[in-house]
Amino acid sequence: MSPKPKFFVICGDMLDAFPYATLNELPPGANPTTGAGELRERQYKDFVKVFKELSPEIKLVCVCGNHDIGDIPTETTVQVYRKQFGQDYFSFWAGGVKFVVLNSQYIYVPDAVPEETAKQMKFLDTIADPKAKFIVVFQHIPFFVETPEEADFYFNVPKPRRLELLEKMHQAGVRYIFTGHYHRNAGGRYKDLEQIVTSAIGAPLGVNPSGYRVVNVTEEKLLHEYVNIRDSTEFK
Repeated sequence: MSPKPKFFVICGDMLDAFPYATLNELPPGANPTTGAGELRERQYKDFVKVFKELSPEIKLVCVCGNHDIGDIPTETTVQVYRKQFGQDYFSFWAGGVKFVVLNSQYIYVPDAVPEETAKQMKFLDTIADPKAKFIVVFQHIPFFVETPEEADFYFNVPKPRRLELLEKMHQAGVRYIFTGHYHRNAGGRYKDLEQIVTSAIGAPLGVNPSGYRVVNVTEEKLLHEYVNIRDSTEFK
């Protein structure tokens, strides 16, 4: 690409295996379908090997997904994530835009690690900034897939937490939220805040094949386009 992008962001699920050392450590209600321990370590080594090839001019931004920290995170899995990928919520600047990275598991299951949930909520109180050209949020689980009023299901944030946080972000000046998790392209608007849900590079579930989204920042708005990297969703 020319010019090269400022950064490359993965909106969660860098790894597939959950961060529980053994299946005996699964909290009640956690997903047991993918392996843990040794399998995760092998996946992590593969991840590091692949992304070491990323140009040093392009920064890698990792966003915490449910597979990275567990469907139901624990104090232990939080530390596993931070040891492997760094802080799970933070902000940074690029080109006059303020970017905010959130851990959506603290939003989806706020009672799992309540102290971390409370800390992230305090962090959210600080994201407004009049100097920012735009304020953009990255998180894994979308607040909604199509409309803010849609019914609760696995791929969205439950109401009324969804509407409460959307309003909180809107009041803070957030106008764009980029997410993953759904393995399909989707999205919609809450007032004049646009949420963009991007399909997966690996294991797309809808009509969009594996791909990535290119985002261009103009003076007036963000423009984005999904780019296919294969012809179909069929794995070969």
